[in-house]
Amino acid sequence: MSWHVRAFDPDDADGVVSLWESAGLTRPWNDPRRDIERKLTVQPELFLVAVEEGAQTQGSDENAPSIIGSVMAGYDGHRGWLYYLASAPSHRRLGVGRALVAEAERLLIDMGCPKIQLMVREGNEQALEFYDALGYERFSVSNTGKRLIVDA
Repeated sequence: MSWHVRAFDPDDADGVVSLWESAGLTRPWNDPRRDIERKLTVQPELFLVAVEEGAQTQGSDENAPSIIGSVMAGYDGHRGWLYYLASAPSHRRLGVGRALVAEAERLLIDMGCPKIQLMVREGNEQALEFYDALGYERFSVSNTGKRLIVDA
């Protein structure tokens, strides 16, 4: 099967949420569907998916593409960010993650973005090694946050 990277389409939502769940990216305090809705209001062109044409998922239209990867990118005028990078467990080590990051980086560069950052949860050495291989540099920072809208 062949696959390619393209912008997210609202019809991709079920496949993306399923991907995030299988990749362990969802958390009880974040509603993934609300995260998608929010992203579609801000720089939706920076929400990318990798799709495999002709693949079928259980209960899906036989012509519907299978979502095998995703990344949400953003640019705040100072730096770019990557979120929700995932590849389907069945498609790991095939270049899906690399292709998504490369396309997100290309789009950010086109916007004039000078640098990019991301956060990796503690203990996720596999993700850190992936980013190491892409030339990302580890540095020590403390992250703080405050929830402004609770996803109930």
